[in-house]
Amino acid sequence: MQRILREQAKKYAFDWEDKPLLRVRSGESFEIETYDASSGFIKTAADKAIPSLRAGFDRMPPAVNPIGGPVFLEGAERGDVLVVTIEDIIVDSYSWVAIGPRRGPLGETTRWPELSSDYTTKIFQHTPGPSGTNRDGTLHFSEKISWPITPFIGTFGVAPDREVTTSLDGQGEWGGNIDVRDAAPGNKLYLPIYHPGALFYLGDVHASQGDTEFTGTAAETKSTVRLKLEVLKKKYIPWLRIEKPDSIIALSANRPLEVAVETATTNLMDWMITEHGFTPTDAYCLVSTCPDFRIHVYQMCKIFKLCFVAGAELPKRYLP
Repeated sequence: MQRILREQAKKYAFDWEDKPLLRVRSGESFEIETYDASSGFIKTAADKAIPSLRAGFDRMPPAVNPIGGPVFLEGAERGDVLVVTIEDIIVDSYSWVAIGPRRGPLGETTRWPELSSDYTTKIFQHTPGPSGTNRDGTLHFSEKISWPITPFIGTFGVAPDREVTTSLDGQGEWGGNIDVRDAAPGNKLYLPIYHPGALFYLGDVHASQGDTEFTGTAAETKSTVRLKLEVLKKKYIPWLRIEKPDSIIALSANRPLEVAVETATTNLMDWMITEHGFTPTDAYCLVSTCPDFRIHVYQMCKIFKLCFVAGAELPKRYLP
């Protein structure tokens, strides 16, 4: 099986001029080994997220969230849609979260000075599950609190049409740093293609995350991701999409948050109308009345140019 090794997965931009690290055929499984968001800097609680100590923080925006790629898919062309099937994610033996001065929405708080006066790193140990791996393992937040590891790909996408954007704050219909927890094993990602071969990248895997990623970091970890790429020829989608076994999710990133929510909802309506036979009237009325229609606020971090990421989800049982 072809693989991008971890030491190769240290790019910090989605750049259409990058030379492919892999060339794959449609439906061919391959793997990408990823670094954590700190590029391996944070290993213990003693490793504080102090900018002056971290490589890459002498640039603006900082070189963090390393990604592996690009991967060239044979037969993919501009005007097609890339389908990414996430087959498996195996995370490392630990993950981390970091807070401190000017980090996250409480990085300057006076209400709880411990959040803004010093840097704190928390390390979460992972224990394997019944499979003997962290595929079904447990994340230990503390001696008393734990939960199942729920890994997902935080940063992924194809090379944008003309611009070059960083893996830290780049976002668009092509992907980027969107931290959508539904970019998880068993689900499919749909992205518009702008260049021959699609030029797909991924990195920034999280072992788990709550809604909004409130501190600006989640359970950051290294990983090995197995996936496959396919192409839908001559197809248009307005923004990237996710298909789960039982539901469909349309995404958007924008500011303010209500614009992201509205755009995600209209993107979902577009999917319902163009591919599932809904009239515009029925799609509009259904998202307002269906008790199982959901809005997700995946990422709401005030970091450089990051926009807020929302998703509109509808169970497949409502699709004709």
